[in-house]
Amino acid sequence: MKLETSHSPSAARLRTVKLVHTVAWTFFVLCIVGIPVATWLRRFDVAFMLSGIVALEVVVLALNKWHCPLTDVAARYTDARHPNFDIYLPVWVARYNKEIFGPLYVVCVGYALMRWYMG
Repeated sequence: MKLETSHSPSAARLRTVKLVHTVAWTFFVLCIVGIPVATWLRRFDVAFMLSGIVALEVVVLALNKWHCPLTDVAARYTDARHPNFDIYLPVWVARYNKEIFGPLYVVCVGYALMRWYMG
C-alpha cells in the first residue's frame, strides 16, 4: 500500500504511528538517561526500576528479531523503508539507535551496580 498524499487516511495513520513510536522512544531514552541521575542521587530503587523498564523493552525487541513492533505497524501504511520512515528522528539516530543506546544502557546499569555495591 503506497502513501499517496499527505491527506490520505494512510498518511494520517502513518503520522500517528510515527508519533506514538517517537513518544515511546523518548520515554525509553529518558529511562536510560535517568539511571545515572538516580544513581548519583543515591536513589537506587529508581535506578533499578528504570533499568528494569528498559530491560523489558530489550526483551520485546529480542522477541521481535531486534526491531520495534511499531515498525511493522508503520510498514502497513507506506512502502518507504528508509531508517526513519517509522519515527520522527534524524536518519543517523534511527539507523544507529541500538549501537548508540545499547552500550549507553549497559554503562548506565554498570554505574548503578557499582555505586550500589560500593555503598
